[in-house]
Amino acid sequence: MVALPNFEEGQSTYRPPRFNGQYYRWWKTRMHDFIMAEDLELWDVICDGPFIPMKTTGEPAVTVPKTRKEYNDAEHKAIEKNFRAKKILICGIGPDEYNKICACQSAKEIRETLRTAHEETTQVKQSKIGMLTTEYELFRMKDDESIQDMHTRFTSIINELHSLGEFIPRNKLVRKILSRLPGSWKSKVNSITKANDL
Repeated sequence: MVALPNFEEGQSTYRPPRFNGQYYRWWKTRMHDFIMAEDLELWDVICDGPFIPMKTTGEPAVTVPKTRKEYNDAEHKAIEKNFRAKKILICGIGPDEYNKICACQSAKEIRETLRTAHEETTQVKQSKIGMLTTEYELFRMKDDESIQDMHTRFTSIINELHSLGEFIPRNKLVRKILSRLPGSWKSKVNSITKANDL
């Protein structure tokens, strides 16, 4: 079976999943679940931004952020949530990804920066779709590859395209994979094709 490259952490419930620049969607889903299991409010901080204590002052009344010395206990705890969320996200990324987010002041900024870099911009998305479509079109079984490894590799391409909004009909996928098997599989391909009226 084909192993996913360079996953740096084991399956631990105590450490956040680690992102090394590959398989962002896989990491994003795991990180979401990890954070939700830690504290539901942390995910709110990541999505909505940090809590900023405010006060009203002056004539006419103007709302301004409080200084640290003016925070009450509840405000201290609410502010702490941003730093806890930030710590989890930072502990879950490698050095290359850290360089992209080191200037971010909040957990929300970190999330948005990673999303922009790995999935959200139209250019990035179109570029990934183009690369994956080329991989799909040129897909072939390798000489030293087992059928399971080939299927895993093919499924990875299809799932990634699907996650980017590109859908390929199932019957087209079946025909594609059958047509990419080597000549030694010809009798099996013919049997499958006739049995399933392809």
